[in-house]
Amino acid sequence: MTENTLNDPELDKLHRYWQACNYLAAGMIYLRDNPLLHEPLKAEHIKQRLLGHWGSSPGLSFIYVHINRLINKYALNSIFLAGPGHGAPGILAPVYLESTYSEIYPNKGENLEGLLHFFKEFSFPGGIGSHCTPETPGSIHEGGELGYSISHAFGAAFDNPDLLVAVTIGDGEAETAALATSWHSNKFLNPLRDGAVLPILHLNGYKINNPSLLSRISHQELEQLFLGYGWEPHFVEGSDPQEMHVKMAAILESCVLKIRAIQQQARNSGVATRPRWPMLVLRSPKGWTGPQQVDGHKVEGFWRAHQVPLNAVRENPAHLAQLETWLRSYHPETLFDTQGRLLPELKALAPKGEHRMSANPHANGGRLRKALRLPDFQDYQAAVGKPGNSSAENTRPLGKFLRDIMLANPSNFRLFGPDETSSNKLDDVYQVSKKTWLADYLPEDCDGGELAVDGRVMEMLSEHTLEGWLEGYLLTGRHGFFSTYEAFVHVIDSMFNQHAKWLAMAKQVPWRAAVSSLNLLITSTVWRQDHNGFTHQDPGFLDLVVNKSPAVTRIYLPPDVNTLLAISAHCLQSTDYINVIVCDKQKHLQYLDMDAAIKHCSKGIGIWEWASNDTGVEPDVVLASAGDIPTKEALAAVTILREHFPELKIRFVNVVDLYKLSPASEHPHGLSDRDFDSLFTLDKPILFNFHGYPWLIHRLAYRRTNHKNLHVRGYKEKGSINTPLELAIQNEIDRFSLVIDTIDRIPNLRVAGAHVKQKMRDMQIDCRNYAYKHGVDLPDADNWVWPE
Repeated sequence: MTENTLNDPELDKLHRYWQACNYLAAGMIYLRDNPLLHEPLKAEHIKQRLLGHWGSSPGLSFIYVHINRLINKYALNSIFLAGPGHGAPGILAPVYLESTYSEIYPNKGENLEGLLHFFKEFSFPGGIGSHCTPETPGSIHEGGELGYSISHAFGAAFDNPDLLVAVTIGDGEAETAALATSWHSNKFLNPLRDGAVLPILHLNGYKINNPSLLSRISHQELEQLFLGYGWEPHFVEGSDPQEMHVKMAAILESCVLKIRAIQQQARNSGVATRPRWPMLVLRSPKGWTGPQQVDGHKVEGFWRAHQVPLNAVRENPAHLAQLETWLRSYHPETLFDTQGRLLPELKALAPKGEHRMSANPHANGGRLRKALRLPDFQDYQAAVGKPGNSSAENTRPLGKFLRDIMLANPSNFRLFGPDETSSNKLDDVYQVSKKTWLADYLPEDCDGGELAVDGRVMEMLSEHTLEGWLEGYLLTGRHGFFSTYEAFVHVIDSMFNQHAKWLAMAKQVPWRAAVSSLNLLITSTVWRQDHNGFTHQDPGFLDLVVNKSPAVTRIYLPPDVNTLLAISAHCLQSTDYINVIVCDKQKHLQYLDMDAAIKHCSKGIGIWEWASNDTGVEPDVVLASAGDIPTKEALAAVTILREHFPELKIRFVNVVDLYKLSPASEHPHGLSDRDFDSLFTLDKPILFNFHGYPWLIHRLAYRRTNHKNLHVRGYKEKGSINTPLELAIQNEIDRFSLVIDTIDRIPNLRVAGAHVKQKMRDMQIDCRNYAYKHGVDLPDADNWVWPE
C-alpha cells in the first residue's frame, strides 16, 4: 500500500516532530550543558561517561509518532510497549514532547532548565537507565530481559475491548525462545471481548555486534514465517525519511483499519472466530539519521551504531566536531523556541490528556484496578475432626474457590497454567469457564476438551508466554492466579526476577498506583513424583525467591486444605507482591479446622499444642516443619518418640509463612529475636523438616541465637522413581531418620536410645524392601494417622 495519506504540510510537521525526538535521544546520551546548542559545542558540555543506546531509538520514536497521528485521527485508546531492551531514548523523547514527563517530574519542565535536567538524568548516577523502567510514564514493559514484549502486550489486551496495544519487537529480541512462542498468542485473542495487539517487528539488521537472524533471511521466507504463525504481515522498508514517512502512514493506518474491521464484524455478528490479525515489519537502518561513518568505519546501518556512535568526544576534537554536526543536522532552532519549548505547530501533533500513550491509565493499571469480589473462603473448608486423622486433595477445594471467584468477576480475573489445570485438581473452574481456544476444533474436542472461544482459563505449554500474559494482565489493573508444576516453575526464573525488580522499583515511584499481586501456586511437588522421577524433583525455586527484595516477595507453605484456602484468599486481596504458595495436589492428612487454620496463617508460625507435650516447661527438643509431606513425617516422628520415651518433652512448631524465620530487620514478616527464641529455645536441639533444600532455612535463620543447634532436613538431590516414603527415606526427611537424629542430639538418649535407633533402621529397610517388591509404600506407614 503506497498511496499518500499525508499532504505536504502534514508530512513536514511529522518529520520535524520526529527530528525533535531524535535530537532529544542523542542529547540524552551526550549533553550535560548547552542543551539546544545556543553556543558552539565544547568539551565541557559533554557528559564524562557516555552511556546509553542509540541504535534502536530513531526507529522506536518513528513508530511512536506515527501511532500518535492515528490516535488523533481515530481517537484510539492505545499504549506502547518497547521490546528492544535499550531503546529508552526513543521512547523518553516523545514522552517528554507530549508533556507527560514534565507533568510528573516538574523539575524537567518544558524549558531550557528542564531540558537540561532531562538530559542529565539519563544514564547518570541517581537517574534512570537505558530501559523503559517503571519511572517512564506509559511503560508496563522494561525490556531488561528480552523476549516478553508480545506476551505482555496480549496480557494487556485481554478483557480490554477498546485498547490497542502497539508493541515493537527488536530483531535481537526476536531470536529468543520466549518471543518465538509468544507469536502464537493470536490463537487466544477474542475479538468480541478483547482489545487488539499490533506487533511491529523492527528489523535494523544487527544486535550488539552480530547480524540479526530475521534481517538476513529473504523477504519471501520472512513473510512465510509470519503467515505460518497466523499473522497478516505488512512491510515498511527503506532509509529515506520522506519516503518512509509516506509508507508508514499509509500501511500503519491500513493495519489499524483492518483491526477495527475485524472487531466490528465480530461484535456486530456476536460470533468470535480466529482472524488473521495484521502485523508490521519495519526495516530501517540501525542508528538511523546518526553518523554514517566514524574514523573510516561504517556506523549507520551497522552494529557500531548500537550504543554510543562517537566515543571519547571530550578528548577527541574531531569526534566533538562530528557530534556537533550530527546534532545540528536536526536543526533544533526550527523545532524549539529560544526558551526550550517545542514550537506550537509541532506541539499540536501530540495527543491530549489520557489519549497520550504516556498518560493512558492502562499503563498505570493500579488506577483502574477494582478489588475482587471474593466469596467467603471458609465456605470451601475441609471438615477436620481430630487433627491428622482425615485426608483430602489439598488443591481441590481451592479449585472450587477459584471457580466462584471467576463467576463473580467475569471480566477481570483469569486462571493461568501450562496444560495442568486438571492435573493440579483445579478443574472445577471449568463449570463456569472453559479454556480459551480460537484455533481449530475437532469433533472429539467436545468430549472433555473443555475448550471455548470465550474461556477464561489460559492454558498453553509455554510457561514463558503464560507468565508474560499474567504480568501484562496485572499491570493493566486486573487479577490472576497461576498454577504450575514445581520442577518447571524454573522455566520462568528470570521472568520472576524481572517482575520482582519491576515491583520493587515501582514501589519507589510515587505516581505508580498499586497493582494486584502475582499469585503463583507451585504444586505437583518434589515429594510426590512417583512416576516422573528425578527430573521432576526440584524445590529450588524458593531459593531464587529469597534473593529478591523483601518488599515484594512472600513464601507460604500451607500443609493442608484450610491453610491453603486462608493463604490464597489473603494473597488474592494483596497488591504489589509476588506470593509464592507451595502446596501439593495429592491427598494429604488434614490437621487444622478452619478457625485454627485462620489463626495459624495469621501468625505465620506457631506451636501445635495438640502435637506437643511441653506446656509450662522447656522442651528437650523442638521438632519443626514447613510443607505437607515434611509435616506428616515430623508428626509421625513425634508419635514414635513419645511411644518410646514418654518422659521426653517435645515441642512441635509448624511454619506456614517461611519469612517468619528471617529476622524482623531483614523482612517485614520476620519474627523478632525474642519471639524466635521463645519458640525455638535458646539452647535446645531443633530438628527442622523442610520441603526444599535444607540450606535455605540456615540462610534465613543464621543470625538467630540458637542457630548452632538448628539441624535441617530437606531435599538432597537423591531419588528417582520412588514411592513417597522411600523418597523421604533417601533424603532423610522420613520419620525414622528424624527419630534417630533426635536421639543423637539429646545427651541422655545417645546410649539409652540405641535399641530404638536400631529399630528405626530396620523399619527403613522394611519400608524400602516393601516398596521395591510391591511398588507402593508399606500400608502401616503410608496410612499413618495421628493417634486419637
